[in-house]
Amino acid sequence: MDERMETFIHSFDSAKPEYLCELESYSKETNVPIIRPQMQSLLRVLITWRRPMRILEVGTAIGFSALLMSEYAPAGCRITTIEKYEKRIPVARENFARAGKNDRITLLEGDAAQVLAGLSEDGGYDLIFMDAAKGQYIHFLPEVLRLLASDGLLISDNILQEGEIVESKYAVTRRNRTIHNRMREYLYALTHCEELETTILPIADGVALSAKRDARCLAQTHNP
Repeated sequence: MDERMETFIHSFDSAKPEYLCELESYSKETNVPIIRPQMQSLLRVLITWRRPMRILEVGTAIGFSALLMSEYAPAGCRITTIEKYEKRIPVARENFARAGKNDRITLLEGDAAQVLAGLSEDGGYDLIFMDAAKGQYIHFLPEVLRLLASDGLLISDNILQEGEIVESKYAVTRRNRTIHNRMREYLYALTHCEELETTILPIADGVALSAKRDARCLAQTHNP
């Protein structure tokens, strides 16, 4: 999408709380990535529509997306978010406290693979937002599927890698080839998983929406 069209579309966006605007400015000044405006809009709609009571986020950064989700989630919703980068953890905690969200958002420190393995299903999470190291998505997937509620929604951000995903691995710089291969493997796994119905949208840097299929639907598929 060209810049003029993006600007036109974003002109219709509803205003965010001031503290989120400040965090957006902080992310630009410090080069800490946060979700892009298009992704923010999509996330707001999905949260408003789905009304999840339990949200799991893989990749906290400075806490922007967790705070955004908390603004549109229903009363009583609990958000659990995971971050391992030590320098960002205290910043995220401070942002949660300043926004008065400590009672709604729980930050778990550590490697996501280990943290995910230690979480209990307990009915599952209604929505899981994947926004961590892109080369690790495929490794997180088994635990994410275990933790996703029977009617849950998995949102995977930044899956197009600035367009590199369509290129041959030999056209990608050597240092990005592992991520390139793993993301292609991840997208194949999502779109060929019997438990999920997935669509890939060219929004922002690409997002995959994966809805958990009801066990009864799976049974009918195998026993027509």
